[in-house]
Amino acid sequence: MPKITIFNQGQKVVEYKLNNEAPMSILAILQENNIDWMHACGGKGKCTSCRCDVMEGEENLATRTEVESNYLEVGRLLETQRLTCQTMPSGNVLVSIPEKNKLSEVNYSN
Repeated sequence: MPKITIFNQGQKVVEYKLNNEAPMSILAILQENNIDWMHACGGKGKCTSCRCDVMEGEENLATRTEVESNYLEVGRLLETQRLTCQTMPSGNVLVSIPEKNKLSEVNYSN
């Protein structure tokens, strides 16, 4: 089963099932597994607060959406960042939460 590993949450691992008919975003997978993750706009791709740094597994992520490409173009996302609400995984991924997108009530590791 593929997994999403959150580097700066103590290497927390979330396993998920692939469903090609109804793929889930990283954010939806995290929410389904009770992982707190910032998403100020409710996961609609309007705010960039759910961004993550992709450390490994970029090849296991769907192509950037138009929303992500627009944010990248105007400098609101880095090349190594994706919006968890827009990104559909298809294999193992290692992500990290950028400093400015951390939730105050969650304990993070380095």
